[in-house]
Amino acid sequence: MWHVAAPRLICSTLALATLTLAACSAAPQRPSGGEASVSGVGGGTGSIVANSGPATPQSSGPTGPAALTAEAYKSELGTKHKAMLDAINAMAGARTVKTLDQRVQSAQEKLLGAANELAAIAPPQEVRAQHDAYVASLRDFATQLGATAGKVGSRSLCTSSAVLTDLGDRLDSLDQAGEALQGAGGYPADVVTVKAKGKQSRRLGNGHYLRKTSMTGRSSLQIDNGGTRDAVVTVLKGKSTAFSVYVRKKAKFKVRGVRDGSYKIFFTHGVDWDGKSKSFTRECSFERFQKTVKFKTTFTATQIRWHDWRVTLHAISGGNARTSDVDPEQFPH
Repeated sequence: MWHVAAPRLICSTLALATLTLAACSAAPQRPSGGEASVSGVGGGTGSIVANSGPATPQSSGPTGPAALTAEAYKSELGTKHKAMLDAINAMAGARTVKTLDQRVQSAQEKLLGAANELAAIAPPQEVRAQHDAYVASLRDFATQLGATAGKVGSRSLCTSSAVLTDLGDRLDSLDQAGEALQGAGGYPADVVTVKAKGKQSRRLGNGHYLRKTSMTGRSSLQIDNGGTRDAVVTVLKGKSTAFSVYVRKKAKFKVRGVRDGSYKIFFTHGVDWDGKSKSFTRECSFERFQKTVKFKTTFTATQIRWHDWRVTLHAISGGNARTSDVDPEQFPH
């Protein structure tokens, strides 16, 4: 729980915090004619075998679709190539968690659908091996996309770069299979144009400001991050960001010079800070304190009084400030 302390002279504090049949004799010799034979043992279980004469050849049935010509096969691949390429590139270009979730699921549907359609056709015989490997790789990649979508939904993965890293091996396999098929006859199978980077755990220094406006006030905001993940605390005055600061796990930082006014405090936890997307790539969460924090300086003939506040980003005994989840799309940057 969270704790709030009332203002007092010079400073006051507010502590905020936030898964049968059994045969008994040897089988009789098969008669050569069309007569029936009966065998058995008294007291046991018998068997009856009816013979209708010599076996006749069975029909081989359908032999499957005829192999396509090179031009027809190229046309079949071409109708699916752009949709698959666009789906993968769209997923790699997602800028928010919500959009990423939607695009991962869309990519899975399109690649699995393409794999099933390609599996139903017969390629030219000279590229049969490359075709089969390509279809298998598409299916494997689509299966992994399903698992990855679950990780995005649970916020274990939060950015497109993290998704590509999670898909790394299968992405490489699909790229190689596409290149092999394309190289065998100029067929349009190159649907992978993005590259996956290795898993990273990037961090900023404790107290690093990502954004800061004029800090000429007398008040301060003490931030205590006792959690297991780094955090970025973003403070808004009205609709504008007053400051945004990085606070490492198990660390504290005091923001000085806060000017008078009412402020809303947002914070995001996570692992691996991506400076380009300005977000954590893994294990991300987005929250805000429900209570507005007010800073005020009072001047009298003999005294100057102001408010200092302390926020705690982890649960503490006696805490009295509630937090609520924030839609990642609405989180301020």
